Amino acid sequence: MSKIVMNHGAGGEIMQEFLSKHILSHFPKAGADVPLDAMDDSAVVDGIVFTIDGHTVDPLIFPGGDIGRISVSGTVNDISVMGAVPMAIACSVIMEEGLEIEIVDKIMESMGKTSRECGVPIVTGDTKVMGSGALDKMVITTSAIGRRSELLDNDLRIASEYRKVKDRWCTDSNLAPGDVIIASGTLGDHGVALLSFREGYGFESEIQSDVAPLNKMIAEGLRAGGIVSMKDPTRGGLANTLNEWCSKSHVEIEIEQTSVPLREGVVSACDLLGIDPLSIGNEGKAIIGCVPNMAEDVLKAIKNTPEGRNAAIIGTVKEGRERVIMRTEIGGRRILEPPSGDPVPRIC
Repeated sequence: MSKIVMNHGAGGEIMQEFLSKHILSHFPKAGADVPLDAMDDSAVVDGIVFTIDGHTVDPLIFPGGDIGRISVSGTVNDISVMGAVPMAIACSVIMEEGLEIEIVDKIMESMGKTSRECGVPIVTGDTKVMGSGALDKMVITTSAIGRRSELLDNDLRIASEYRKVKDRWCTDSNLAPGDVIIASGTLGDHGVALLSFREGYGFESEIQSDVAPLNKMIAEGLRAGGIVSMKDPTRGGLANTLNEWCSKSHVEIEIEQTSVPLREGVVSACDLLGIDPLSIGNEGKAIIGCVPNMAEDVLKAIKNTPEGRNAAIIGTVKEGRERVIMRTEIGGRRILEPPSGDPVPRIC
């Protein structure tokens, strides 16, 4: 009998196949502007944007963040990348018997600070305790609702001046040939910082998690106009995000290896550990697709925010096969494959 393995929840192709075959196939189809089977970062039902996210981070507290900050940030970001304004968060906390209350206080304090930082209140919740050994310390589930950003209509109006725009939201299927791909900052920071701290490699002394809410940065990008797609590149990182976009938008994406923002410490750590920084999850970055005429304006707008100061244009959308091509620093071309799963487990 087949059993669950870590890759079933690690993003990438194995998780996508599992979800389609063993989860989504059992649920009834629901009428929605952005339905469940679209597998975007959030659903849209009767104009309300809705998302939910479970967090199983190990360790609970790590360089640059903790499970509480991830819980608020990740959920706010999933709403925001659809082109919506997050309104309120619900929170479920399940704790293992024996967990130190001091740790609980630190994590809840962090959740509160992050909630105030992004301006999205935690309005309801639930708390449970399981017996010692029945759970690994703490699991937090957060859900949120959002409303359509007033900036989104103008953003898409600007985009439609240059080409036909398929969807009314910033969905995975909204890209078209000619569009430009922007990364909002350095990639791989979160996964490398957490893995290093967890395994004692020592890289965390120079690499901190990027975990942060991005709703204010995204609002500035929408204000510039021309954004058609956005995604929070968590599990599976940039490679997973771009391959999902290719599959859903039926396009080819070409990126420049030398344009992808990466910290030197992340590159060194990944070289030493034999992992690809483009397949590692992030918790404070967005990947943005916009019409080419507005790319520089969007880039300038997000670079003027603290969260987007290291943003860069990394590639373009083309007609062709549904795949991601990376131009290497020596001028070659290679396919950036979709990862089977994130190489760093339990980072979000």
